[in-house]
Amino acid sequence: MQLPFTKQNRNIQIIDRQQIEAMPARSINELLSHVGGVDLRQRGPFGTQADVSIDGGSFEQTLILVNGIKVLDAQTAHNSLNLPIPTDAIERIEIIRGPAARIYGINSLTGAINIVTRKPATSGISAHVYTGSGFKRDTANNDILFNGRGIQFGGTWAGRAGRHSLYGSHESGNGYRYNTAFRNNKVFYQGDVATNSTDAVSLMGGYVSNGFGANGFYAAPGDKESREVVQTVLAAIGYRSRLNDRLSLSPRVSYRYGYDDYRYFRHDLSRARSQHHTHTINTEVNATLQTGAGDIGVGLEMRNEVIQSSNIGDHSRNNYGLYTEFKTEKIKRLLLSAGAYINYNSDYGWQVFPGIDLGYELSDRWKLVGHTGMGHRIPSFTDLYIDQRPGNIGNPLLQSESAWHAEGGLKYADNRLMAHIGYFYRNMNDFIDWVRTSTNEPWQPHNFQRNRTRGFTFSGNYRIASPYERTTWMAGLSYTWLSPEFEDSQNEGFLSKYVIESLRHQATVHVHVTSGKLSVTAAARYNERISYKSYFLGDARFGYRVNPVDIYLDVQNIFDITYIEASAVPMPGRWFSLGVKYGI
Repeated sequence: MQLPFTKQNRNIQIIDRQQIEAMPARSINELLSHVGGVDLRQRGPFGTQADVSIDGGSFEQTLILVNGIKVLDAQTAHNSLNLPIPTDAIERIEIIRGPAARIYGINSLTGAINIVTRKPATSGISAHVYTGSGFKRDTANNDILFNGRGIQFGGTWAGRAGRHSLYGSHESGNGYRYNTAFRNNKVFYQGDVATNSTDAVSLMGGYVSNGFGANGFYAAPGDKESREVVQTVLAAIGYRSRLNDRLSLSPRVSYRYGYDDYRYFRHDLSRARSQHHTHTINTEVNATLQTGAGDIGVGLEMRNEVIQSSNIGDHSRNNYGLYTEFKTEKIKRLLLSAGAYINYNSDYGWQVFPGIDLGYELSDRWKLVGHTGMGHRIPSFTDLYIDQRPGNIGNPLLQSESAWHAEGGLKYADNRLMAHIGYFYRNMNDFIDWVRTSTNEPWQPHNFQRNRTRGFTFSGNYRIASPYERTTWMAGLSYTWLSPEFEDSQNEGFLSKYVIESLRHQATVHVHVTSGKLSVTAAARYNERISYKSYFLGDARFGYRVNPVDIYLDVQNIFDITYIEASAVPMPGRWFSLGVKYGI
């Protein structure tokens, strides 16, 4: 059951279309890196590859959705953001912080990210071209400049019988250091066809092919000559039916295909090559009933996951879920939402995830909010069965992760300011981390007894009054403090692959100014991890608009900071990009 943002009791952050167009970013990965509480660990520019986590969780504990459709990759969450969606096709990105199992089921252990694509109100076409460089030279390849370029295009049609949109993109470049060249292609379609005044068929389809040099991405320093090709297909069909004034029904079927080809030696495909094919079919039915006491939501979900792999093997599993939710505003000043998700997995049996959200309106502007609930994650096929000796081996004895989460906060909203301040506590059992006792052994996942995390969060957006005509100011600020504790008396002495990368402090700030045809956006972020060196990054966009053309100049990593976000991969230094957009 969908709620307006002002009615939400959860800690939810939204990147809207206006922010997407203003930020110095051209990929989903880069957009998410500016969101408080979101830890985006990139392994290259232009959205090449990245792991995303929320509030100190692991990248496997964050669920990715597209228009509410789960895009789980049963092989590994390393591929979760390999999505066929150009940024020009996105309407907004919703980030739910905290377990969302009561709504979405398994694998939304620490949060969920829902990417909502644009539904056209009018017919039109658009084009977007850009190119960029850090002006450093590739000494191993004729001393040419490292560079990248891209094009996005789109077409929309809106009529009485339906709305349709088609977007595509191509990006390529020689990277920013040795063996980081990339090439990716995307195509995405979305359509709604009305069957009568209240009902409609919804269609979605997309394909992405992403190839990139993976120097240092997963097995440094020996993987200097590695390359990876990742392909994803998404398809979905649904039907929204208003049966009467009180009851609505929404069945939907979705399919995801994933192909992952990792080549440890890119020039010799006869050895050290891993190929994986995954198929996921998801069927769901959701219903909402409006009653005098409140709204009741009920849903049923069935999912089948299959993998065929050269070094994981052939495996399959089934998952079944049933959820119910009740929402009411009948108690004065109180907004209540409660429910539970009952899950059965063919490998891990039964689980139940209850949860409750409360909001109490202190006034028209102030609201107290609280949330408590449970989350769950089932190990990926990589966690369980991978055999990449001497680098990584799986553990078929792994137990699933579970967590209990409680959060309280205070919200404020008026016509200029929206702010949220909160504190949360998360107690996770059987936390999974990849570990080893010495550098001579392969990495292997193990369950740790307990992971406790305390966190303080603040976020706010403010529209600044300007004394000048035709000038607008917008500013945003966020801060996240995390205090993770890991306990396991039986597993002392292990070296951790991912725990050491967890955030402890994170701050983001952005300011956007528009004056007539000119616009400027300045954005900065500070990340401090448990063991890695802290870093401060600044980005900027300078824009000029002559309708229907927009011209912009981006400068990313303005201060040319040397930093690492994931593994041993150094990120690009200062990078300049020039772009032109056209739309009618």
